[in-house]
Amino acid sequence: MNETDARTQMSASAASAVLEALGRSPLGRRAPAPLSPAALAAADKYAPPAYSPIVLAGAVRMVEFALIALVGTAIYFYYVIAAEGFAWRYVAAIGSIAVLSMFAFQAADIYQVQAFRGHEKQYMRLASAWSVVFLLVIGASFFAKAGEQFSRAWLGSFYVIGLLTLIGFRRLLFIAVRRWTREGRLTRRTAIVGGGEMGTSLIAALRQQKDSGVELIGLFDDRGDDRSSAECAGQRKLGTVDDLVEFGRRTRVDLVIFSLPISAETRILQMLKKLWVLPVDIRLAAHTNKLQFRPRSYSFLGKVPVIDVFDRPIADWDVVMKWLFDKIVGGLMLLAALPLMALIAIAIKLDSRGPVFFKQNRYGFNNDLIEVYKFRSLYVDAADATASTLVTKDDPRVTRVGRIIRKTSLDELPQLFNVFCKGNLSLVGPRPHAVNAKAQARLYDEAVDGYFARHRVKPGLTGWAQVNGWRGETDTQEKIQRRVEHDLYYIENWSVLFDLYIVAMTPFALIKTENAY
Repeated sequence: MNETDARTQMSASAASAVLEALGRSPLGRRAPAPLSPAALAAADKYAPPAYSPIVLAGAVRMVEFALIALVGTAIYFYYVIAAEGFAWRYVAAIGSIAVLSMFAFQAADIYQVQAFRGHEKQYMRLASAWSVVFLLVIGASFFAKAGEQFSRAWLGSFYVIGLLTLIGFRRLLFIAVRRWTREGRLTRRTAIVGGGEMGTSLIAALRQQKDSGVELIGLFDDRGDDRSSAECAGQRKLGTVDDLVEFGRRTRVDLVIFSLPISAETRILQMLKKLWVLPVDIRLAAHTNKLQFRPRSYSFLGKVPVIDVFDRPIADWDVVMKWLFDKIVGGLMLLAALPLMALIAIAIKLDSRGPVFFKQNRYGFNNDLIEVYKFRSLYVDAADATASTLVTKDDPRVTRVGRIIRKTSLDELPQLFNVFCKGNLSLVGPRPHAVNAKAQARLYDEAVDGYFARHRVKPGLTGWAQVNGWRGETDTQEKIQRRVEHDLYYIENWSVLFDLYIVAMTPFALIKTENAY
């Protein structure tokens, strides 16, 4: 592409500036300040998991493709095959009609959540697009002199029954989408940062949009009440940007919008430095921006233009692909590992008293605490569930079997149950750390700036850091620093092929055992 995309440039420069700022300003661990009663009340409201509109639209496409193919095939088997026998031309015709319908429906713009919500126009557009498809098919068969090779009754029945089936499906979809919208599954829970006139203007503009999919859940502002009103366009201020970080860990926040001018670069960077550790999309409002970029430089919430700053990593179809990868590959690995796991369990039981498995709380997605499973490798009376003292070389707490399974990382195999059954781990991702793990007597988030940014994705059984040699003891600040650097690289560059590569390289990484004890 020859022309510069201003949005891409701004996103890249903003990310670079934030990372540079993070390198100069240690975050450190502090006990989060208590949220205000209003913020607590907002955070305590139940927020169900969100459904991606992009994935929903894709799923509707696949269902409608299958319905069209099923209707055409059913009519063919019921009416035609008994009289004419099997003919490949009907298979080709059914497939062509199904494919053409997908293009026609896309052109009619009926694969939007707004259309799914039941506007009557969608049914007219659906019928019109469906009719155009059959007119094209009839015209093509006429010019190809193939009209006599197809049953007119089959074609007419396919048109009528197919249309009624699609309209019936769309009606059921309308009922489901209306319920999901009412539950908040199809809305983007949005926090506004910055009040004043710009905040008032932004909130008013968003409220004017009927189908933007935005649900305002809170206003946050670093300015005190003497400089910024406690309310903005009827939206009560819930706290500062620091409070927003804690708020985002207590409840679902999908989107953060800054109602600040682009010229407020210093303030924006200071706020981004705090917020980029959250798994949210971050946008800068541009509806009052006097510096006009090209239209494609913006994304839109309804008709409200915003500039993209940060995107949530692994979203929409990426989430589906990663979930399938975990379930399919993780399930196969679990089946293959069961005999070995049984042998390890027997060896542990014969070697020392106590349970076979060891459970430990670790940081998971968005800093949530999750319980992960391991084979017990320490004597039961020396177990350290909080990992306040990391295992070192020749540690007397480690059993004889424990030394073997820790060196080879076989003690981690039970985490396949976390991947396949509980779903709180991925097969590949940043390794989850125990809550009190330390490097040189400092908690990890005190030793590494931006440490919690690695929790923007689900943790994994293996990861990019591990296959690059950063596994085992983290007794120095450099070791945990390098782990975090590799984890952040993985998050920013994730793909299914990247995951496959890491899984394939993990056995070779396990051969290097000098840092594992």
